[in-house]
Amino acid sequence: QYLYRMSPSRPVALAIACLSLLGLSRSLAYTPKYTPKSLLSRRRAFGVGAAGFVGSLSPLFPSPPAVAADDDKLIDVYFGCGCFWHVQHEFAVGEIQILKRKETELTARAGYAGGTKVGKDGRVCYHNLSAQDEYGKLGHSEVVALTIPESSFGDFARIYFGLYDKKGDRPDQLGDRGGEYRSVVGFPGGYSNAKLTSVLKSVSDEYRGVVQVKEGRGNEGDNRQSTYVMDTTKFPFNRAELYHQFHDGFAPGENYPASYNNIKNVLNEKGLLDDTSCPYI
Repeated sequence: QYLYRMSPSRPVALAIACLSLLGLSRSLAYTPKYTPKSLLSRRRAFGVGAAGFVGSLSPLFPSPPAVAADDDKLIDVYFGCGCFWHVQHEFAVGEIQILKRKETELTARAGYAGGTKVGKDGRVCYHNLSAQDEYGKLGHSEVVALTIPESSFGDFARIYFGLYDKKGDRPDQLGDRGGEYRSVVGFPGGYSNAKLTSVLKSVSDEYRGVVQVKEGRGNEGDNRQSTYVMDTTKFPFNRAELYHQFHDGFAPGENYPASYNNIKNVLNEKGLLDDTSCPYI
C-alpha cells in the first residue's frame, strides 16, 4: 500500500517505503512544528520506551493546560492541509498536550471530506488498482477528523495554521497537488457558524493572515493561501483505510516511532478503530 501512493514527485516517499520493507529500525522522530506560542522546536527528537508514544511525550509537556469542564460541548471537526499522514501526527500530539488524552482516547483519524459525491454503498476510498470509489474522483480532500471540546477549537486551529509557512504554503505545496490535497476546515454549521468562523479567522490573523478563510461549497480546487470552511453536516467525514492511520509522513524527520505507528493496532484490537470495506490496494 505504501508503494502505490508513490508518484514521480515523491522520491522521498519511495526511499522511506524501501527502508520500511527492508525492516530497518526507526530512530528519528520529532514533535509538531506548531504548539501554541512556539513551545517546542519542530524537530526535537525524543526516545520511546515501554510507556509508548504518549509516555514519550510527557517530558516535553510537563504542565499541560487543564482539560475543559465536563459541560463543555464536544464537536466533530476536521482539518485538511495536504497529505493526511503528517497532519494526523500533529493533531494526535495536540490531543495529548491540550486535552491530556491517553493513547486509547485519541480521536484523530485520517480520512476524506469536502466532496459532493460518495461511491458504492457510501464508500470513499483511497487510490486502488481497481479504481473503485476513489476519493479524488468524488471531489474529496485528505483530512484529519477529531472530536474536541468547542472551547479548545482555537488551540487546534493554531496547530492547523502552524503547519503553513510564512508565505501561506502548506508543507507539501510543491509535491502533492490538486483538489485531493486542498486546504479545508470542517465544523458544525460551516461558514454560517459565526462563532467558530470568527475564531478561525482570528487565529489565521495570529499567523500573519496569509491563509485566507473562505466559504466552502464542495469540490474546490487546490488554491494556494486559501482554506475552505465546510459544514460537517453537508460535507461529512469519511474515515480512511486502516493502513493510513497513524502512518509515517513523507518529509525527512517524519519517520515516527514504532509506538506511534502501533496506535492503530491498539485501537483496532480494542474495537475503537475498524478497517473500511475499501479495496486494500
